[in-house]
Amino acid sequence: MKIIILHSEDALGPPADPVLEQIANALKRADHETAFQVVLSDVVALATALRAAEPDLIVNLAEAFDGKSALESNVAALLNLLDMRYTGSSPAGLMLAGDKALCKKVLSFHGVLSPQFATVHRGDVEWAGDLSFPLIVKPPQEDASIGITHASVVHNVQELLEQMGEVQGRFQQPPLVEQFIDGREFYVGVIGNADARALPPLEMDFTGFPTDRPKIASWAAKWGEEGEEDGAEYAGTRSILPKDLPPELDECLRKTALDAFHALRLRDYARVDMRATEAGEVYVIEVNPNCYLEESGEFARAAAADGMDYDALIGRLIELASARYAR
Repeated sequence: MKIIILHSEDALGPPADPVLEQIANALKRADHETAFQVVLSDVVALATALRAAEPDLIVNLAEAFDGKSALESNVAALLNLLDMRYTGSSPAGLMLAGDKALCKKVLSFHGVLSPQFATVHRGDVEWAGDLSFPLIVKPPQEDASIGITHASVVHNVQELLEQMGEVQGRFQQPPLVEQFIDGREFYVGVIGNADARALPPLEMDFTGFPTDRPKIASWAAKWGEEGEEDGAEYAGTRSILPKDLPPELDECLRKTALDAFHALRLRDYARVDMRATEAGEVYVIEVNPNCYLEESGEFARAAAADGMDYDALIGRLIELASARYAR
């Protein structure tokens, strides 16, 4: 099978992200012909390149268009227009999950618990739930914790207004103000379609986190402070397979992840981020339909814990997408 790995990058040339080579190597070991294609900002050139390649399937890893995460769903929409087969969710699923405020409304309709929230745009309140401090302020259409810092958690009106102004000014998006849920943070991968199943939960361990900062998976905690991997938040967090997870909490996390996956009409795979309170309530805080597939990342590690090595995982994603297009 001829497979194109479609990815977002600023420049052409050898892919810098290790996940691209890892996926390519897994596909080659399965005897697939593999090539890379960057998401060009010139739509005509991108469409021309994809058509000329004549792939049997596209592994859609595009997380942005022209550097904008909010346009991620448009890449899948282009593939639909070109009548091309690809892995992962449809434009509708990517849009529903990618807009955090819209995502929360859909989850609420389906009875999936998520934190109370409010959205404010240019001084107008679009929606306001029953909120109380502390709150967390987020850009609603960014992923990978972009725009999330320790200052995002606010405790009074002054801090709230400052963070709302920061998000509005930097991202030109109406700020999402959300109830801050204090509790354990879990990541649950989902793989499949109609028969989707949840992978073992991973937990974000904040044991070494700076004591003067709120325990959140900020940009610095995930990627290193200001690009440096030795930042205090980065060094103080790690994802683990928890050994002390009560069976009832494990079951609730998996069920909630599956409910969110189906409510948003996602396809093939996704990762659902949740927080569990001491009272046992599980809140969905984010859904990532195009989650990171790096071999040492949370999704692949959860699959490995479930008995699926990396080659089998990538192979399964190819099978799921191919079966969807089978006639």
